[in-house]
Amino acid sequence: MSIPQSGGGPIERHEQLAEYLSSGCKPREDWRIGTEHEKFGYCRDTRQPLPYDGPRSIRAMLEGLHYRFGWQPIHEADNIIGLEKEGANISLEPGGQLELSGAPLETIHQTCDEVNVHLREVQEIADEIGVRFIGLGAAPEWTHDQMPMMPKGRYRLMNDYMDRVGSHGKQMMYRTCTVQVNLDFSSEADMVQKMRVALALQPVATALFANSPFFEGKLNGHKSWRSRIWRSLDDVRTGMLPFAFEEGFGFERWVEYALDVPMYFVYRDGRYIDALGQSFRDFLKAELPALPGETPTLSDWADHLTTLFPEARVKKFIEMRGADGGPWRRLCALPAFWVGLTYDQSALDAAWDMAKDWDAETRESLRVAASVDGLDARVNGLKMIELAREAVAIAKTGLKNRARPGLGGMVPDERHFLHALEESIESGKSPADELLDHYHGDWNGDLSRVYGEYSY
Repeated sequence: MSIPQSGGGPIERHEQLAEYLSSGCKPREDWRIGTEHEKFGYCRDTRQPLPYDGPRSIRAMLEGLHYRFGWQPIHEADNIIGLEKEGANISLEPGGQLELSGAPLETIHQTCDEVNVHLREVQEIADEIGVRFIGLGAAPEWTHDQMPMMPKGRYRLMNDYMDRVGSHGKQMMYRTCTVQVNLDFSSEADMVQKMRVALALQPVATALFANSPFFEGKLNGHKSWRSRIWRSLDDVRTGMLPFAFEEGFGFERWVEYALDVPMYFVYRDGRYIDALGQSFRDFLKAELPALPGETPTLSDWADHLTTLFPEARVKKFIEMRGADGGPWRRLCALPAFWVGLTYDQSALDAAWDMAKDWDAETRESLRVAASVDGLDARVNGLKMIELAREAVAIAKTGLKNRARPGLGGMVPDERHFLHALEESIESGKSPADELLDHYHGDWNGDLSRVYGEYSY
């Protein structure tokens, strides 16, 4: 999750809230790609999750990356809770999931190089201290009681709040991982089209990247348990956002949505102040119970926007949030999928043509079906495997049209990053299906085999 935002002055006019979002508009030549991915760390001998402290720990990983590879530490109180270098940062999810939030880069070639360098660095430190990492959408065996809590004030507040608003919030916090991509827009109209495509086709991404059929050592009946968790977390800040498809959607409508989502916190002087359930609208009127008489800054607004968790999210860019974490070779496929669909206008138009006639019920049904059945899902005559085939074909054309070469010009464009998805469509199997085949086949029901065969 996000580190505290900074650099925003006082909010003196309501219009500044939408202006903050619109300030992200960029000309096409300045569009960038920011890839994020999370992975679970565990002790190699015990297969237990990493504690924060100790010789085999999250702290040891962060300090190793700092001293060996020049990452600069980020502290909260006396604890190292993240790293930063050259526009990228490494942060911690509540249960110690290690996340790379990549720098904004021009091509998928570059972002994939970044991912590969990061994973090699992590692997080098992990090998030395007896640790491994694994990319799955949900922890396959660990219970809630086995998970550590990272020493971040934001997470202490969220932990106390989750049980009040849903049944699966703590599962999300401590036992899920995702891969995401952050993408730019050129104008309000461009943002609107991209958000509608992002929300409508997010279930297709969920199905293609489904990778969490196990939970607490058992089959859970879903191809993406991570996606199932998000449906029972907190209805006011999650979901498919039907209002985004209504006439008049734009930056101001997003502002109104965000203002209706209760707050978690306010960050001041290195500490998180409890504002759970309070209203940012009251904050704008200097009536926030947590800080009476004080009005917010744009940094507070930016922080609040990070506490919205729909399937796609607007900040100064758009976040695609619907995919399970996965194996090394598939991490570059997620940005390839969404860049191909949205960074070429003809591809974006074709993607919208796929989904423009779906109503809110269909979109929500696709979301549910994707989590349960993955690529085998069917909704109102729509077959997920065929939607995936069409979407990946559009993305492939979009990447061809982008024509961004790699390897010094030896590779003409970015299409090859979609190969893993094309293989899934050809076989009809997502990563979850492959895991289930192993579980029912050569693993003979022994889920411990997942660590040896799927770890980085």
